[in-house]
Amino acid sequence: MGDEFRDQLRARFAEHHPGKPPKGRAERLAWQRAWCATAVDEGLAGPAWPREYGGMDLSFEEQVVYAEEAARARVPSVPGTGVGIAGPTIIKYGTDEQKARLLRPMLRADVIWAQGYSEPGAGSDLPALRTTAVRDGDHYVVDGQKLWSSSADIADILFSLVRTGPPDSGRDGITYLLIDAHAPGVTVRPLRDLTGDSGFCEIVFDGVEVPVANRIGEENEGWGITRTSLGHERAAGAMNQARFYERIVGEMVELARECGRADDPVVRQQLAKLVGAQRIMSLNAGRMIATIVREGEPGPGSSTSRLFNTLFEQELHEFAVDLQGAAGILDRRDPHAIQKGRWTWGFLRTRASTIGAGTSEIQRNTIAERVLGLPHG
Repeated sequence: MGDEFRDQLRARFAEHHPGKPPKGRAERLAWQRAWCATAVDEGLAGPAWPREYGGMDLSFEEQVVYAEEAARARVPSVPGTGVGIAGPTIIKYGTDEQKARLLRPMLRADVIWAQGYSEPGAGSDLPALRTTAVRDGDHYVVDGQKLWSSSADIADILFSLVRTGPPDSGRDGITYLLIDAHAPGVTVRPLRDLTGDSGFCEIVFDGVEVPVANRIGEENEGWGITRTSLGHERAAGAMNQARFYERIVGEMVELARECGRADDPVVRQQLAKLVGAQRIMSLNAGRMIATIVREGEPGPGSSTSRLFNTLFEQELHEFAVDLQGAAGILDRRDPHAIQKGRWTWGFLRTRASTIGAGTSEIQRNTIAERVLGLPHG
């Protein structure tokens, strides 16, 4: 049955494949959105989602096969960060009206979603957030600032955490709101990073009115909902990373050959270590998805996977830069850069891997307290 499903999926990806991605950002986004709509219409989207919302409702084993075949076919992912984070949250905590209104357009990429969690003084310490939402009749008035939001500059909806309780209410005064990214009072500014790209954005809310109908769950109960969001983000991200880096490790072997170092025993030992680490990534991702299928939540073990994966990303790209010797300092704009400077760009990009979605220090604390059972200290 597994081989039959894999063969069917491979054939269907080939039949409906959108072709190579265009180079321009706007054209690439249109290409992604067109594929997402086709995937939903053809029953090739949302492997873990219920069918009524456009998903495939696959078993755990089938989800693993889906991830492998999607990576092999190199089909586009859904733009934004909604499907892997907000989607599972709405499926679990949303009302029937919210599910019917929000989920299918999200999966089709008719509407693009981005996350609004971190703030200038509340990144790793998320319960310290200060963006406020004051209820006024049938809507909230939101004021504050968010940082490090991926895809906010192309988003239509921002799933955000706001403070509805007193300033000192911590995690007990947080509410989960869906905010129209085009509403009056919303300003999104791209932020340039080490690579020269603008992968993240700053968001400013100035008197933004948000309907109460766009609140997920009850007022002041957003922290527990957020834990679900972050767990699903790590579970989905872990599986995607594992399949992505299976290909990348293979390409690093080719890089070693191109640099004339494939026979160096030290290089070969490091490559073998990376192959082993990538396989551990896959096993960790499978374990998390199995936990979700069994218990409905990925649990604190998601922090273990998150920590391992981010450290692996950094180690891999550090090795890739070292492998190139002096050429490793050349970026994508230099005509002499090896493979158009892709590995140096990856090295710069992954400097932030151990910061985003909870720093490595926070992940270690979670592992110590909730996985190992060590005392809080």
